[in-house]
Amino acid sequence: MSVENGHVPTNKKKTQVTASPERRRELLDTAAEVFAAQGYNATTVRKIADAAGMLAGSLYYHFDSKESMLDEILSAFLNELWEGYDTVLAAGLGPRETIEALVTESFREIDRHRAAVAIYQKESRHLSAQPRFHYLSDSQVKFEKAWLGTLERGVAAKVFRADLDIRLTYRFVRDTVWVAASWYRPGGQHSPEEIARQYLSMVLDGIALRP
Repeated sequence: MSVENGHVPTNKKKTQVTASPERRRELLDTAAEVFAAQGYNATTVRKIADAAGMLAGSLYYHFDSKESMLDEILSAFLNELWEGYDTVLAAGLGPRETIEALVTESFREIDRHRAAVAIYQKESRHLSAQPRFHYLSDSQVKFEKAWLGTLERGVAAKVFRADLDIRLTYRFVRDTVWVAASWYRPGGQHSPEEIARQYLSMVLDGIALRP
């Protein structure tokens, strides 16, 4: 049976079975690594199945398409990200403390969902044009509002410099944090919290000694 392009021939009937949560998570983790390394368009169900050590046809017993796998990977990452972010934003912290908490939560998500973060960075722009992935655009708008609002609040409270270009600052902090997904590996020398502290020290206090 040919599944090279991520489709099952229409003359074959697919039978979905329910995998254990642990097995489903393993398959999605494998798929995420393949998507992150090769890109969504270049990834086929066969490549995911090969990485998982199974036949491509067998993978269809668990997922109906590579699109379904990607959807589950990205939605799980964003749901967990927003659970953490919403908790931070509802905590009534000051602007600096909110930025610190958001950065720390971001690194925790990179630790938990490194491959999903990499996929999101590479693929979200063109994926969001598809109806199934419109939530990516919605999440980006919400993300931007949270960060810009916190920075603006900090300038108004004279916690952050008044001469800052708020949007440029937001892009700098955003890109500085999330690009870490390209090199970060779970279980490394530093915990997500330790990396966040170092990043925050550089972003908020700079790296030059003051005279």
